[in-house]
Amino acid sequence: MENLDKVYANKIAEEYAIKKESNVIRLKKLDQKVKRLPLILSLSIGTVFALIFGLGFSMILTDFGFNNNLDYIIGIILGVVGIIMCIANYFIYKVILNKRKAKYAFDIIELANKISENN
Repeated sequence: MENLDKVYANKIAEEYAIKKESNVIRLKKLDQKVKRLPLILSLSIGTVFALIFGLGFSMILTDFGFNNNLDYIIGIILGVVGIIMCIANYFIYKVILNKRKAKYAFDIIELANKISENN
């Protein structure tokens, strides 16, 4: 019984012990850190402007308001803005991603070199 208590105590102690993070895991986390913000921003921007495009499209196709000529004009403007921003969203994503890659390039390359030297 005493032996089982020691095994159980060691298992719990290992669970709470501070573990050293491997270089591969640190490299993956750095890579995710670089890519996460541009992805979240591009998804958010794309969603908002797709909704704006849809609003403009629905204003053109339906009798949404009282002044139909004004609704058509506003709908066309919203639709064009939505389309342009959905197209520009890719380029915004690439710019932000490239800036973050440049910011973290030294750390990632240094860590990748450490990993390749150890193997």
